[in-house]
Amino acid sequence: MRWAVGVEYAGGAYLGWQRLGHGPSVQAAVEQALGRVAAHPVGVVCAGRTDAGVHARCQVVHFDSAADRSARAWTLGTTSALPNDIAVRWAQPVADEFHARFSAQSRRYQYRILNRPVRPALEHACMAWERVPLDAKRMQEAAQPLLGEHDFSAFRAQACQARHPRRTVLAVRVTRVGEEVQVEIEANAFLHHMVRNIVGSLLPVGRGEQPIEWLRQLLDGRARAVAGPTAPPQGLLFLGPRYPASCGLPAEVTA
Repeated sequence: MRWAVGVEYAGGAYLGWQRLGHGPSVQAAVEQALGRVAAHPVGVVCAGRTDAGVHARCQVVHFDSAADRSARAWTLGTTSALPNDIAVRWAQPVADEFHARFSAQSRRYQYRILNRPVRPALEHACMAWERVPLDAKRMQEAAQPLLGEHDFSAFRAQACQARHPRRTVLAVRVTRVGEEVQVEIEANAFLHHMVRNIVGSLLPVGRGEQPIEWLRQLLDGRARAVAGPTAPPQGLLFLGPRYPASCGLPAEVTA
């Protein structure tokens, strides 16, 4: 039987989602815990890999198992075998053709920036910090040219292994909530460091150092070297993918 599970994690202690041979990964921890519940080795496929230090509210993975276990057993049993910074939110059976990566219609990210003179203490591990006042309305206006299908080479990491740089951004929103500026982006897929590079280029606009038109100019120029720096990883949260309603998954991951 094929199962889909929603996984929440704080990424600060891991080298990213993907299993590695030289350090801790979220994937390795999840597979080990699922294997304990299944009583056999389990390999998982995720909706979208996250980098070192990046968090996830609802990463979706799928795996196959012949073990006779209930959704409750997969959820609570796996969570009990995981470190405190990883938890399974839900588990449910899916059709054999369901694929956590290829069945997803889009992915959503949020980037949190504490915007005040004093650095964060309570939430230092899950938000970035900018001491210079940011104009969220300028950042919102500057981000609108990103909507639609474009070549995002200007916001693509050099180590990106994607076959091509074209992606379709479905929604982008920059808002201020008290002392916090939040950037939310939804796209069909993302390039390596794409969200963090976009945020790194929006910050100079928010500080008034670059004009509102700068993001459009960077997009058209396609040169990573002249865009803003990569924003820190701790501010990035993978909200989760979205799937067609026909997949029958919880509302939080359904389009």
